[in-house]
Amino acid sequence: MTQSYDAIILGAGAAGLFCAATAGQRGRRVLLVDYADRVGNKILISGGGRCNFTNVDAAHDRYISANPHFARSALGRYTAADFVALVDRYRIKWHEKTLGQLFCDGSARQIVDMLLEECAIGGVEIALGRPVHEVTHDGNFRVTIGDRIVTAPALVIATGGPSIPKIGATDFAYRLARQFGLKLVEPRPALVPLTLGPDEALFRDLAGVAAPVIARGDGPGFAEAALFTHRGLSGPAILQASSYWRHGQPVAIDFTGGRGADWLIEAKRINPRASATKTLATALPGRLAEALAERLALPGNLADQSDKALRHAGQRLAEWQFRPNGTEGYAKAEVAVGGISTAELSQKTMESRKVPGLYAIGEAVDVTGWLGGYNFQWAWASGWATGQSL
Repeated sequence: MTQSYDAIILGAGAAGLFCAATAGQRGRRVLLVDYADRVGNKILISGGGRCNFTNVDAAHDRYISANPHFARSALGRYTAADFVALVDRYRIKWHEKTLGQLFCDGSARQIVDMLLEECAIGGVEIALGRPVHEVTHDGNFRVTIGDRIVTAPALVIATGGPSIPKIGATDFAYRLARQFGLKLVEPRPALVPLTLGPDEALFRDLAGVAAPVIARGDGPGFAEAALFTHRGLSGPAILQASSYWRHGQPVAIDFTGGRGADWLIEAKRINPRASATKTLATALPGRLAEALAERLALPGNLADQSDKALRHAGQRLAEWQFRPNGTEGYAKAEVAVGGISTAELSQKTMESRKVPGLYAIGEAVDVTGWLGGYNFQWAWASGWATGQSL
């Protein structure tokens, strides 16, 4: 027996849940489908289990896309303040950490429970543990899930990207998009640790050492912590830079904390008898200071070095070049850059320009936010935009 709905939403993550709740509360009969046996897996593990559910600074210029303006409409119509108001309505306590990041005081489960309640208010039917076997389109969308066949005039792709496969992430969204002739921007791991080759063994020996830096790929600089690992580089600053990094490119790290190329010259004038290692250790962990001083080859005290030599060393410290040989891949990536091309979608509704009634939202789309709640805000905003259109 075939069952009919107003909309079928594939993927019960952040975007899918919010879209379903929005459409359901507008009186639409919605079926939300996921092959996992529970909803919101990525929400539950985010923020160390406390869910960094949005960022007060969310704006389109904090997102990576082939069309950098695409996210402007959805983010402008459903803002971080709107989602915070919803969280407050459910009396979920939260706090702001650094850089505008908002976290639950308690558990990420509170956000999932809130979304499930919003779906319940909208009368959303949720089908879990149901793999999608087939999707066809003949005016209506016909979806085979488990042993059921369901139809609807609208189908929403909200199954995310391939990052963190251990919680069930796949490239299903990309495969379905290709089936309907939608173009993709080649996806790659983002917000991901970078790996270093044998030539950087000195730094790989610093596993566990973290330091405040400014890290830059082929994009803006990020002033946060970098962490040396046994495989290479991680930490918030590196994860941010990784979203802009492409294989073969360098990653530049400013170890001076913005002090600039003349830092060591100024230090010599203040304390000429200090060594390079001692000077670097005033701003960086001791082991890292020793490793950098060794690479800079500045023996003796600062007074023994010419200003020219110190300026050259300062320039290297302000833009230290690492050439990663890769990333730790989707297994460790928080998101993917790329996905369903925004050129295929309406900026206002997220509906396909080629296939009426087909929508794509959340991480499935070529819109990737910075670290710190931006990707959840895109999930809420894009889900709301489509939910208002269904």
